[in-house]
Amino acid sequence: MACPVQFVCRATRTVGLVLLYYVFSIGITFYNKWLMKGFHYPIFMTLVHLVVIFCLSALTRRILQLWTGKPRVVLKWAVYFRKVAPTAMATALDIGLSNWSFLFITISLYTMTKSSAVLFILFFSLIFKLEEPNPFLILVVLLISCGLFMFTFHSTQFNMEGFIMVLLAAFIGGIRWTLTQLLMQKAELGLQNPIDAMYHLQPLMFLGLFPLFLYNEALNLSMSEKLFRVTELRPLLYSLFTLTIGGLLAFGLGFSEFLLVSKTSSLTLSISGIFKEVCTLLLAASLMGDELSMLNWLGFAVCLCGISLHVGLKTYYSKNKLPSLQQHNRSSELALPLLRQDSDQWEDSTADEDKEQEMMLN
Repeated sequence: MACPVQFVCRATRTVGLVLLYYVFSIGITFYNKWLMKGFHYPIFMTLVHLVVIFCLSALTRRILQLWTGKPRVVLKWAVYFRKVAPTAMATALDIGLSNWSFLFITISLYTMTKSSAVLFILFFSLIFKLEEPNPFLILVVLLISCGLFMFTFHSTQFNMEGFIMVLLAAFIGGIRWTLTQLLMQKAELGLQNPIDAMYHLQPLMFLGLFPLFLYNEALNLSMSEKLFRVTELRPLLYSLFTLTIGGLLAFGLGFSEFLLVSKTSSLTLSISGIFKEVCTLLLAASLMGDELSMLNWLGFAVCLCGISLHVGLKTYYSKNKLPSLQQHNRSSELALPLLRQDSDQWEDSTADEDKEQEMMLN
């Protein structure tokens, strides 16, 4: 049995990592919503974020290479376009539509609608046989679907265009996370480390969104005084600064998720995500003036029950299947937070990964 000091240290570390995850996750939601009030170019904003994430990922990879003395994986072009492109396209559309929806809907409606992504994740997980059919999944789907209907029914700040955008983003997000899990579980690709995965995804995501930017925003942005028609240097620097801050938050979100899962468990991230949704709605109601009726709150509670049931079921089945999972292909143990089915604690497969995580945490 661990001594009290060790228990306190682990508990303190877990709380710290959860709070770090909350800061970046909730922070980027409110920040993007705030930025969209004065900067109506969400696709361009997303492109800037991708550039920032790519640069920071490349820098992190370089630091890890110097620290461990082990060269980082670089995929061949043929493998890169064939294996990574589908995941990159789905990720780009998910993030792009999510940011675009902030032009039309409140944070409350965005948070509630985006939480329905678990439905689509379940759907595509069953198609790709990442999840096994379970009668309880029907209850999960019904709870989340009913909760979403109750939340949006007669909502005082409902916007159909924004709702469709974020619902489509949630649908594509189901494809995104399923493909990302398959990508990261292929040991021959060597993308088990999320930093390497982020590094390889960003260029294709940029190329995927750039045509949409040219079609929808390029002309208006070229005539905007926010960037290309500035008369003074200060507004230009301010726009670039605010866009870069969003990119830093986006990178920090992925980085904090990685640390939380690697140092605690996927279950911790899943449970933390449930309370994060509650915190986001409470902050939206108090800080942004989002109006929610009693029916809306009840719908949100029903949806949370469905998500909680899903997390509980995955925990139960993961523990029952732990012995067989440990014997089956050790190299593919890493899975994404929403889909992971192995043990609660991520065991590093090599001493190099231990060194990487130790350096990241410090």
